[in-house]
Amino acid sequence: MTILDENIPEDQRQLLSSWRVRARQIGVEIGRPGLQDDEIIPLLHRLERSTFLTRDLGFYRPHLLHPRYGLVCLAVSQYEAASFIRRFLRHPEFRTQARRSGRVVQVNPRGITFWRLHAEEEERVEW
Repeated sequence: MTILDENIPEDQRQLLSSWRVRARQIGVEIGRPGLQDDEIIPLLHRLERSTFLTRDLGFYRPHLLHPRYGLVCLAVSQYEAASFIRRFLRHPEFRTQARRSGRVVQVNPRGITFWRLHAEEEERVEW
């Protein structure tokens, strides 16, 4: 399940939908409006195999790694969120839910950096 944070604008969510990228948004289809950052991780623990996408870079922390979910932080403008989400979801390294789980990822125009479970160093892949 792909979950968008509330900080992903509605027009970007609609653009993803028009590209047939299925995602649920916090405060719309899942959770409640105004869900605080410290409430999101417990929500992810209750869900099966999810990927949470946010523009809040505070989630890019290796101690948030968990095998049941993946966290993706978008270091892009709010107007580019949908295109980078689609680009990320199509990347060979992250194409499946299994490849995204157990990772904390930062997406930016120059590439993708990430932590994975049981790794001692941050990794990087190019677009």
